Amino acid sequence: MGFVAGDLAAVLFDMDGTLVDSEKVWDVGLAELAARYGGVLSAAARASMIGTSMAESMAILHADIGQPWRDPTESVTWLEARVRELFSDGLVWRPGARELLAEVRAAGVPTALVTATRRHLVEVALLTIGAANFDAVVCGDEVDETKPHPAPYRSAAALLGADPASCVAIEDSPTGIASARAAGCVVVAVPAEVELAGIDGLTDGVTLVDSLAELDLAALRRLVGVPAGPVA
Repeated sequence: MGFVAGDLAAVLFDMDGTLVDSEKVWDVGLAELAARYGGVLSAAARASMIGTSMAESMAILHADIGQPWRDPTESVTWLEARVRELFSDGLVWRPGARELLAEVRAAGVPTALVTATRRHLVEVALLTIGAANFDAVVCGDEVDETKPHPAPYRSAAALLGADPASCVAIEDSPTGIASARAAGCVVVAVPAEVELAGIDGLTDGVTLVDSLAELDLAALRRLVGVPAGPVA
């Protein structure tokens, strides 16, 4: 069975760990928050937070340091203020991310940023990433359900007037991959802080790459190809 290139309607990018190496910035803020409470955040707890909502992350942190009674709102307020300071210093692009985004934009393919991070922090991150690089931005505090629910990616596709099945979503976290798959997108997974290949069923039907440097616009177009019968 051969394939011909379909119409690539849009490319939907996750932010933290996919476009920029901001998970390491969150590492700093979360470790400092745990220390502020007299605790130490475990590596396992930190890994389980990747791609989750702020409420879920705070529940994990509080339980991990043995202080489940902590006020999540107070913790979020302190953490986001600290991360905002760190984001303001500038973010480091993930390998190949800037080049892929630039190629997609140059070709006129619509793009969206789809992130679990809240809008006020995303606005700071966009000083590095470039607000003009996206036709739509969906933040974690702008949807009723966040990743792994399909709502973020469905919302992004709707804002672009695109069929999710003709959109390529690029993600680095298990929750993000689950969200994009559930929304019906074609999914590319690029691991950053979490090893993805060993998670049962997670990458079924997903294109797994070691780095975005392995991708270009032609490869993204091929991913939304449709069955065309035998090639002569």
